[in-house]
Parts: sequence; structure tokens; C-alpha cells
Amino acid sequence: MATELDQAYDHCQRIAKEHAKNFYYAFKTLPTDKRRAIYATYAFCRLCDDIADEEMPLEEKDRQFAATRRMLDDSMRGDNDGPVFTALQDAAKVFGIPKEYFEEVIEGVEMDLTKTRFANFEELREYCHKVASVVGLVCIEVFGYEDPRAKEYAIDLGLAMQITNILRDVKEDAERGRVYLPLDEIERFGYSVEELMAGVVNEPFRRLMAHQAQRARAYFKSGSRLLPLIDQESRVCPAVLHGVYSALLDRIEASGFEVFERRIRVSNPRKVMITARHWAGSMMPSRPAPLAKR
Repeated sequence: MATELDQAYDHCQRIAKEHAKNFYYAFKTLPTDKRRAIYATYAFCRLCDDIADEEMPLEEKDRQFAATRRMLDDSMRGDNDGPVFTALQDAAKVFGIPKEYFEEVIEGVEMDLTKTRFANFEELREYCHKVASVVGLVCIEVFGYEDPRAKEYAIDLGLAMQITNILRDVKEDAERGRVYLPLDEIERFGYSVEELMAGVVNEPFRRLMAHQAQRARAYFKSGSRLLPLIDQESRVCPAVLHGVYSALLDRIEASGFEVFERRIRVSNPRKVMITARHWAGSMMPSRPAPLAKR
């Protein structure tokens, strides 16, 4: 008979399977205990995202985020409220994940409630760090690592993936009144927020987007250095994420940044191929890996 903890992890897996379109294939490559911890992390992040995106008064969102903080605090003391926090508490205990990482995720998602413009990339980078890079820091605690440089590269991979998300979601974000492209760069490339809100795709827009894509590429390059630093049995997961999101960026660029016409995706067969390629590569003989963090 399944225990309460098993049921909690199963609940998190169902959330990931339903919503984690670009992540789920990568998650499946992990050993069972690590995979379940990542499902719990994803379910927690999804809970936070849903509060920010739900159509409700700002006061109610503030109330729900305050409740989420209380439930996080309670869960880390062993007083769990619901399956997501039951699984999250167990994952944090087993893999030594600092509670502060989850608190930063909440802080980042809360920024969406009031901050809809970013003056420059430094402001945007802070946001991306909290909503994406910190998740990468959680993940490497689960994956296992020894070299402290893994943290730097996990941060950069998170930045690359979040910038790619921003490029893909320009239309959807504009419809919510959000502009994640740095305002100083919008002006520098001769574009305008008004044109973005109207869905104008012109040469200044393409140059602006190409600049963001180039920035993402640089972070992907740095993030690729993470792979040999983590436990070999976990290495396929971030390799697949790197591959899928790099392919997504390829498609965005190949479209001429026509992101207002349609939501650009990587097809499921392509994701399966990327997963299979990295999984097969992990089976090849290699030099003995250094001892993992755990």
C-alpha cells in the first residue's frame, strides 16, 4: 500500500507530467529518488507561478503568497500541509536543499505582481536569477556535485533558459502587460514598448531579439560546463534541458523572431530524439568521474 509520502510524490509527478512540457523528458532520465525530488521542486514552482498568473485581485495574490511562505516554513519543521509540501520537505531533507532557495523562488515570482518593466539587463538578471537560476541551484543539490564551480554554471544555464523563455513568450507577456526585454536596449535598437504591445515585427525588433539570443547563447555556452561536474547518473537530465532549450532558441531565430504569429515550440519527436541522443551518449565509456557531493 502506498504511503502518504509516496502519494505526495505521485501527486507532484502528475503535475509535472501535465505541465512540464520542456522538462518532463529530462526528468525521466533521473534515478527514482532524484526524479521524485525534482518533481516536488517543479510542483512547488508551479504552485507559485499559478498564483502569479491567476486572474484574481492583487490583495488575494498577496494573501496566497503569504500562505505559501507559512506552509513552506511549517513543512521544513515537519508540519506539512498538502502533498506538494509533504514531498518538498522530504526532498529538502534527503538532499540537503536550503530553504532559502525556495524562498527566493517565491520572491522572484512575486516580482511579477508589481514589476512589469525592467530598466536594464541588470534588473532583468536579478529576476531571472530568482525564478530560474535558483531552481538550477536546487537541482544540482539533487543531482550531486563536488566542484563548487557547478553553482556558477547552474546559474548561467538557468539564465540561458529563462532568456529563451522570454523570447518565446513576448506575445503572451505583452498581453498580460509585462515587458521583460530591457527598456534601455529596446530604445537603443530603435524599437518601442508601444510597437511591442502592438505586435510590430520590423528590423529594429529583429536586431533587439537577436541581441537577446546572442546573450542566451553565451549563457548556454557557460552552462554547458556544468555537465561534467555533476554526478554521472544525473548528467543526462541537464544535458537534455540544455539540448531542448538550445533547440528552442534555434527555432526562434530560424523563424526570424516571428514570435507574435505563433508560440514557437520544439516538437515532441525532437525532444525524444534529443533525450535519446544524450542518454545513449551517457552509456559510452568515459574516464572515472570524481566522487559526487552525495
